[in-house]
Amino acid sequence: MDQTDIERARQFATEAHDGQYRKSTRVPYIEHPMRVARMLEKMNAPPEVIAAGWLHDTTEDTRISPEDLRREFGEKVADIVAGASEPDKSLTWERRKRGTIKKLRTVALESALVSAADKIDNLRSTAKDLETIGEGVWKRFKRGRDKQEWYHRGVLGSLRENPNGIAEHELLSTLEREIERVFGS
Repeated sequence: MDQTDIERARQFATEAHDGQYRKSTRVPYIEHPMRVARMLEKMNAPPEVIAAGWLHDTTEDTRISPEDLRREFGEKVADIVAGASEPDKSLTWERRKRGTIKKLRTVALESALVSAADKIDNLRSTAKDLETIGEGVWKRFKRGRDKQEWYHRGVLGSLRENPNGIAEHELLSTLEREIERVFGS
């Protein structure tokens, strides 16, 4: 995989997310995967991880299937995305988030990196919205501030326990700082 494949992933994600916007905003959804991929690129992640950063929400939030990703980008990228994705969108919010927290304790490093970058970007967006619209930002979420805090602290704890190398990675420190920025100490 090389820069051409990353560009293909960008185009694929852009088309898949066409017409979608971030929660209760007019911000095009593709800006989120773009920031996730750029964060991974800045830390010199392998091309497969950067491509997965572009594609990480396609199987959760579009009609793209894991098989589509496997066919278009190969086994490695599809596996990274699967490791960073929620397993079953039909479950309740609490069950999905508990499943994600549990899963992150053991996922491969590549999926852990994509997941951490995803959560960092989400938290940065929330922090920015807190500055501009205040506590009303929590109404955008299926669950409010307390549940969001529980989830993000659970993600951080699981990634710290993950034996595959994320615990020593700079992204984990960044995730912790962003959690403190949004939720406090």
